Amino acid sequence: MSVMLPKSGKYMLTFMLIAINVAVYAYTSIISGDFVETNYDVILQYGQVNYYVMYQGMWWQLFTAMFVHASIVHLAGNMLFLLIFGLRAEEMFAVHEYLLIYLSSGLAGNLLSLLFGPDAPPSLGASGAIFGMFGAVAIYMRRSIGQSIMGALLYSFFLLAISMGADVNYLAHIGGLLVGLLIGYLLAVTRRPRSKPMHQYRYSYSTRS
Repeated sequence: MSVMLPKSGKYMLTFMLIAINVAVYAYTSIISGDFVETNYDVILQYGQVNYYVMYQGMWWQLFTAMFVHASIVHLAGNMLFLLIFGLRAEEMFAVHEYLLIYLSSGLAGNLLSLLFGPDAPPSLGASGAIFGMFGAVAIYMRRSIGQSIMGALLYSFFLLAISMGADVNYLAHIGGLLVGLLIGYLLAVTRRPRSKPMHQYRYSYSTRS
């Protein structure tokens, strides 16, 4: 018998994460003295500065950077996509699965960002976690119903390609997407169906006199 896991939608995790990101931005705005853009000194403190992480032991920036945004436009764009992909994920994943995808993808993206080296500009934002959420949703939908995952992979990397641009941390996007795809795939192939289709057959008999 398969275990019925509580859907994360019951706990409104997407709205909770959006609220956390907005609250963090409100805090950084207050200490920045600017609601439109985050002060650079605040970014150096709470964003991911590779030099600080690699040589000064400020490893906690790998986590805080997932919730800090450079501007109100940066925040709004990320929260829009989190709303879209997060609500879809709530229909598919249990609470711990949802949080695992989000946090693991964000952390993976930030860890991969260390490859830019100690002289890289600060990195911040939830996009790595959001790309992971998208990847998990896309591949889970395909694999759980027995369809080829190639469509999900192609669409995922197409979205990755069009997100590239100046001042974009593409390594965070790649790291988050790959981890999301992996977790979504593993969940799809290991989870047993919650119910099996029931087929009913009706037989009719006729008599002749």
